[in-house]
Amino acid sequence: MAQTARGSQAPQTSQAWKCSGLRWAAGGPELKWDGGRGSPLPRGKRVAFEVAEGGGRTCVGARGNACPVRAAVPERSTGARCEECARLDRAHSVAADTIADDPRPYHVYLAWFGPGLLKVGITAEERGSARLLEQGAVCFSWLGLGPLMAARRSEELLRAALRVPDRIPYGEKRAVRSALPGSAEERAAEITELHARALALREWPESLHREPYRPVDHVDVFGLAGLPAAVGEVSGLVAGGVVSGEVVAVAGPDLHLATGRGVVVLDTRLMTGWELIPAGSSGGETGETGETGETGETGETGETGGFTVPVREFRREAPGVQEGLF
Repeated sequence: MAQTARGSQAPQTSQAWKCSGLRWAAGGPELKWDGGRGSPLPRGKRVAFEVAEGGGRTCVGARGNACPVRAAVPERSTGARCEECARLDRAHSVAADTIADDPRPYHVYLAWFGPGLLKVGITAEERGSARLLEQGAVCFSWLGLGPLMAARRSEELLRAALRVPDRIPYGEKRAVRSALPGSAEERAAEITELHARALALREWPESLHREPYRPVDHVDVFGLAGLPAAVGEVSGLVAGGVVSGEVVAVAGPDLHLATGRGVVVLDTRLMTGWELIPAGSSGGETGETGETGETGETGETGETGGFTVPVREFRREAPGVQEGLF
């Protein structure tokens, strides 16, 4: 929940709001709230919110409909749906390959997230590059355009013939963001080679129009240039927990927040289903930005000062430690 001092639309009273996720709009990333309002997330903005006490995390429902039983969901789930709502949501999902008669044209794309981390995917042409921004693709290029089933066949072709996966775990994406090659040409090198190999395949579907190689780089959009290495990631929110930090980068659903102990990554999908209030509104003094004071312990973080949710530490190899004799 961002602060009004820097233009946020988030509430400044004790009223609890529910976050419906991070969305990438023409003006950049913003947190969306139930009811339609949004809080833009430019770099340098202060984010500070507290998870309301006295309640738990509840299912967000499916396809725009509320969960009929308001089922509880695990704190560490990024889906924020109960089993039944998750099933209903995937029953109408292109990603789950459950729709075969969608008349819209689809793009096939190649996306790169870091050295050795490439994937193939499809997205509706009308969505433009939104899907790539949502996934945190550092760079990408369109590969083809055509009917859904032709796009599906080309996706399967690349997976089988060129061993290109259609999924990259978010943990692997986060691990390399602070150590990317310095130039756009270097970052696009692997896509350049793979794009040429893909178009040369004989089994390419005839109904899919081949797209020329035009790489798009998102380093500046995400704010990854000079990004400090993260010290850890939020593993889940808890009732009464506080998050407070300054936005230094936003990639996909991830906020990279500068805190008193270093940069911590918050996957905003962990925020959905919780009732959130401005930090400090449940009691105690607050500063101009609504942060809690410099007191108190934080469960797993070991940090003081406004960050009291569980954080999984990233391991750092000790310099000069010899792993073996040779």
